[in-house]
Amino acid sequence: MDAAKQVYDFMNNARVFFLATVEGDQPRVRVYGATLYFENSLYIMAMNHTNAIDQLKANPKAEIAAFKGKQLRLTCKLVEDKRQEVKEAMVAKMPSLKAMGGDNYENCIMLKVTEATATISERAGHRDTYTF
Repeated sequence: MDAAKQVYDFMNNARVFFLATVEGDQPRVRVYGATLYFENSLYIMAMNHTNAIDQLKANPKAEIAAFKGKQLRLTCKLVEDKRQEVKEAMVAKMPSLKAMGGDNYENCIMLKVTEATATISERAGHRDTYTF
């Protein structure tokens, strides 16, 4: 299984993850839950016109953390993928997003995880590291 798929599986099973961005010199953290594995890549979905999107446009570096018996820490860049088929794949996975997405899902922003290093660690100290 490739690295992006292993990280996706962990995040998808955790259901909730925390996204950290930077605003000037201040870290900003918020809760997200929409993940997608599409064309061998990991994506997260955000809503358009949010502070997080503005911060990522200014600086695409981000960190993601999740917990499900083990801890995931992911350092990456998040790059917008404007293709309609990515948005449609996200809505197919999570139909509840259709109502808030708009007619052509223009309210949804699909962010591709790039330049990623992820560590999944156990309390006992064992850790697995993935890059993609």
